[in-house]
Amino acid sequence: MAKYDLDDDGVVVIVGSGAGGGTLANELCQKGIQVVLLEAGGHESNDSFVNNEWGSFGQISWLDSRSSSGSWRVGKDFNGLPAWICKTVGGSTTHWAGASLRIQDHEFRVKTEYGDIEGANLLDWPITLKDLEPYYDKAEDKMGVTRTNGIPGLPGNNNFKVMHAGATKLGYKNCHIGRMAINSKPRDGRAHCLQLGFCFQGCKSGAKWSTLVAEIPKAEATGKLDLRPKSHVLKIEQDKTGKVSGVIYADSDGNQHMQKARAVCVAGNSIESPRLLLNSENNQSPNGLANSSGQVGKNYMRHMTGSVYAAFEKPVHMWRGTTMAGIITDESGNDTKRGFVGGYEMETLALGLPFMAAFLDPGAWGHDFTRKMDEYSHMAGMWLVGEDMPQESNAVSLHAENKDQHGMPTPNVHFDDHPNDIAMREHAYKQGSAVYDAAGAKENYLVPPYPSTHNLGTCRMSANAKDGVCNAHGQTHDISNLFISDGSQFTTGAAENPTLTIVTLAIRQADYIAKQMSEKAI
Repeated sequence: MAKYDLDDDGVVVIVGSGAGGGTLANELCQKGIQVVLLEAGGHESNDSFVNNEWGSFGQISWLDSRSSSGSWRVGKDFNGLPAWICKTVGGSTTHWAGASLRIQDHEFRVKTEYGDIEGANLLDWPITLKDLEPYYDKAEDKMGVTRTNGIPGLPGNNNFKVMHAGATKLGYKNCHIGRMAINSKPRDGRAHCLQLGFCFQGCKSGAKWSTLVAEIPKAEATGKLDLRPKSHVLKIEQDKTGKVSGVIYADSDGNQHMQKARAVCVAGNSIESPRLLLNSENNQSPNGLANSSGQVGKNYMRHMTGSVYAAFEKPVHMWRGTTMAGIITDESGNDTKRGFVGGYEMETLALGLPFMAAFLDPGAWGHDFTRKMDEYSHMAGMWLVGEDMPQESNAVSLHAENKDQHGMPTPNVHFDDHPNDIAMREHAYKQGSAVYDAAGAKENYLVPPYPSTHNLGTCRMSANAKDGVCNAHGQTHDISNLFISDGSQFTTGAAENPTLTIVTLAIRQADYIAKQMSEKAI
């Protein structure tokens, strides 16, 4: 692994090692570009991961001080945990379930497709599906996405079989075992899936694609990557010309360092990325970096979510096998006859007993709650995930009083459901229940949203600088050598799980950065 001097201003500094940052680091290193990758969390491994829900939660989750406001259920029941993301090398790719779906064509142009929606800050993406298709191809091959590139699908577990039975009886045509970035056979030097059921806890076999096991080792092998775990970036510095010149970060002992840079790529997820830009305010940028539009932190999206669980006469043992073992995509299109715009997916989901107790009905106790928990071995479950509406009022901002362990203002996440989100959730609850009723369920449990890993939109792409933060390549409109490299650049949320698209955008961004560097534009 390389080691660059703090005064080396020829390096590209990447903040965050998840789907965007970790992938971008490898892509740039493969092109011969020197990269310093700063990760706030520690460096775990397949050996150190633990197949225990609460143990793993404490090991890899981002648990720094945060707050929530707004009418959303998460703000009420999980005020200090607005998002379930990770602080570790590999970021939330250590935690994600592996579902890899392409955003649909119409979802790149929702302003055109949906028209004006009261209360929604809709905008067409400055790129199209056609622009991304060759990069989606590369991402699917890189990640080993099943049911693409001749890669067989994973086996359908009991949870999927129950879903499939109900979906078929209900008349759905698109229920299948999904496209998953989990090896169904040995590939890319990694083992095949052992169906252990702990996909959210790091994947001890290494079968699940993550930047920890797939991208970062390859980047290190080039001799171009300087990976620095436990390096929490506090501010981005801006020079007299208006360009960014480096970052200030705190190491594991709390000591602060200034790493100079030729370019800075921010990939801290949709809460930490805007927080970093806002905390980097200075005389030239009094409202925070790249914020001439006032859109940094605005339009926070987390997907319309909710869950349906059902109890059956016979055991299901839903926890056996991959966490997300199947999907129904029939409702993912835009059909306004349902009473809302956009669409949603129904994806199998299995929570372990500890998390089920926490999320089924937070704060509940008594006979009805324990009766439901007694049915755990007979439960099947699905997660509902759909396109939520961007709203300027849904925003990540700096808390007026609270400071973190480094003395920096902490983020507050404000969120209110849009009426379209509520209408979609009610429809999804109805259809999810119908799937299980058709499969013979005794009882359905409608579970409200819990902290999501799908955090999007707070530094969004836009064709015009006044409407967003960055251009079609994630390059900020205001500062040519400052890039957004994570899900915060999403203009809208779409119905699909975002990781595949984040990786796709990172591959495309790497080509652009390399070209800009070769032309001395940055």
